Amino acid sequence: MALTKKPVTGMKDIMPREMQIRDYVISMVKKTYASFGFESVETPVVEHIENLCSKSGGENEKLIFKILKRGEKLDLSNASCEDDLVDAGLRYDLTLPLSRYYSNHMSELSNPFKALQIGSVFRAERPQKGRFRQFTQCDIDILGDPSPLCEIELILATTTLLGKIGFKGFTVRINDRRILKAMAEYAGFKDPVTGSPLKDDGFDGIFITLDKMDKIGPDGVKEELVKAGYEESSVTKYLGLFDKTSGDSRGITGLNETLKGSIGDAADSLMTVIDSVNATKTAQFNVIFDPALVRGMSYYTGTIFEISMDEFGSSVAGGGRYDGMVEKFTGAKTPACGFSIGFERIITILLEKDFKVPGNTGKQVFLIEKGMDKDRLCDIIKEASKLREEGVSVSLCQMNKNRKFQKEQLKKEGIKEENIKDFYHTSFMD
Repeated sequence: MALTKKPVTGMKDIMPREMQIRDYVISMVKKTYASFGFESVETPVVEHIENLCSKSGGENEKLIFKILKRGEKLDLSNASCEDDLVDAGLRYDLTLPLSRYYSNHMSELSNPFKALQIGSVFRAERPQKGRFRQFTQCDIDILGDPSPLCEIELILATTTLLGKIGFKGFTVRINDRRILKAMAEYAGFKDPVTGSPLKDDGFDGIFITLDKMDKIGPDGVKEELVKAGYEESSVTKYLGLFDKTSGDSRGITGLNETLKGSIGDAADSLMTVIDSVNATKTAQFNVIFDPALVRGMSYYTGTIFEISMDEFGSSVAGGGRYDGMVEKFTGAKTPACGFSIGFERIITILLEKDFKVPGNTGKQVFLIEKGMDKDRLCDIIKEASKLREEGVSVSLCQMNKNRKFQKEQLKKEGIKEENIKDFYHTSFMD
């Protein structure tokens, strides 16, 4: 029986052209973020199952690839439920593992600690175009600093990176979880079942619907909230806040006045971030206050932000402040804030734009006729070695019978005609 050639469902093989772009973007990530003081760290792809299921990952906790216990610990005969069979799982993001890492090594790390992580994550979701079960994430995080300087540095570092890769005209949308909650409280939402005023996690259902604003619009949001049992007067009052709020500092100030100063700290922080980023940015982009921005992860506690591009129908980067996650490991409150670029989405956009890696056009290929004389072959290898010492990439290949097709394939890989050299038994060279 022949082995299966195709990768496992939801996984993909990466071709050389895409790998060139991925390697280039990763090199730019490391170089750019290092200039902002971020240090590379690495965490295992396998994480404790109790950490992964700690109600910090939202919907992702339903998509965990779980790992069976091994050896004597795997007791199938006495297992009564799935929990008795598993003790680990593949990480679904990089934030939770980083929080565990920081908690474990806090005394050995600088304060604040600026971390860069690049690695594979795994989610057992339904495969579809552009969405796989294994994909690369690229995160930067600052742990130990409660000030808005974290958000400013994270946004400037990420937008600088995107600018260096060649993107411009994108939009950074920013909001604060405290503002989302204050707006919902102002509207007077009550529990559809008990009729009592909503508190804390009780607003999550409203925020899940609000997160669909871009797709279904205000009317669609209103319809869903009313269907869910919320009073229409509260829904109307709530949505009216979005109509009155502009996307600049004046919009934040006006909203704070409407909410009777209840978002004072969050408003001041957001205005500091927006004004500082606008005054110091080096890439071409816009920063706007978006009171409808939600972000799906339940661990966010304060500022949240996303980057959207017209070339892609959704966000290409996102993050926020998660001041409560490290505390779950240590018992001590620890401020933390992070920003993650959608690495796979960035690569998809670059592939669709037929992006050419800078400085990658000089690669040479030597096609060597079959049965080449040993002395002649050594001369060719020496010539290639000399070029390699000068920094030129040279690939030695045996010439195929169908030389024309072989050259066409090389050209498709980005090799220029003049950089393909034919070597025959004699010194003659095309």
